[in-house]
Amino acid sequence: MVTSSSDKIQAGKISDWDRKSEVKFFDDTKLGVKGLLDAGLSKIPRMFMDEQQTTGMTTWGSTVPPESVPVIDFKDMDKDAAVRSQIIKKVGDACGKWGFFQVVNHGIPGSVLNAMIDGIRRFHEQDDESKKAWYSRDAQRKVRFSSNFDLYQARMANWRDTLSCTMAPNPPNPEQLPEVCRDIVMEYSERVKKLGLNLFELLSEALGLHPNHLKDMGCDEGLFLLGHYYPACPEPQLTMGTSSHTDADFFTILLQDQIGGLQVLREDQWVDVPPIPGALVINMGDLIQLISNDKLKSIFHRVLAKNEGPRISVACFFRSTSFGPEHMRLYGPIKELLSEENIPIYRETTIYEYLTYYFSKGLDGNSSLPHFKL
Repeated sequence: MVTSSSDKIQAGKISDWDRKSEVKFFDDTKLGVKGLLDAGLSKIPRMFMDEQQTTGMTTWGSTVPPESVPVIDFKDMDKDAAVRSQIIKKVGDACGKWGFFQVVNHGIPGSVLNAMIDGIRRFHEQDDESKKAWYSRDAQRKVRFSSNFDLYQARMANWRDTLSCTMAPNPPNPEQLPEVCRDIVMEYSERVKKLGLNLFELLSEALGLHPNHLKDMGCDEGLFLLGHYYPACPEPQLTMGTSSHTDADFFTILLQDQIGGLQVLREDQWVDVPPIPGALVINMGDLIQLISNDKLKSIFHRVLAKNEGPRISVACFFRSTSFGPEHMRLYGPIKELLSEENIPIYRETTIYEYLTYYFSKGLDGNSSLPHFKL
């Protein structure tokens, strides 16, 4: 497959290309993108190539405007009411304007952040047979390894492999987690959940609501952890690490290593989100934009492929991920935020319905939110 794919790319025989066969062959290896590099690939298979990019339909690179993604310091947030009030305002402004911010002094030690990055690296760099045992496309498995959740839906595959772990509301038993990263995944998840609870309180207050409002709605019940591994790419200009998308959750807490590549779309310009040692990236998801009636923004973002790597990141999505009754709870614009001047923009929906629609189309560069507008 590696040889034939390279030959087709070099020859440019688009008419001869059988995408379905190439995708299935890749999927059946159960080794992901890293497996291609380990096999000696020097040119990327066509299934990873972005036709819009190669025909100049997309603007690539980062044009940096005067502003940059806000950085918010949580130091003394729980010790000083005045400091907390300032942080609430900064969070509300950042999430209403950018949909993104970076947070420092968030309470998770740097040693834990580094250990989490190392744990994800160990998983993806273990021997092939050990890693293959975790490979699956069964969304109901609490722990699984795969490459591209939308491999069979997307028009192009991304240069990325992923370890997926459902950590709440019903976490896996310890023995269900890979031994090479078991302890740190459990520890990091617990710490992220605590930070997530603080963020739900801050966001509630930023919306002018009681601190427990979003938690009382059940927004904090689910946690879905993705350990991404972006291998060095031999032709980074032809593909993406992650295509432009918004997140299907309430918000995401992202840990990234120091390689960089994350960009956010701001006023039609792609802006870098530079790694800051010890910081975490927070971004709003579609579900919180829906329930806040557009007060908080879920913004497009992407990850560039690079010829250096691997780049490693850990994304923690706050949303229900199980298939239980919590999936059927209705979510719509919060009534306390509505008025004659601020009428509902969206209809009520369930997380199950939202995720079904989101995953059916994959990362196609379009938001799912318009589908749920009134």
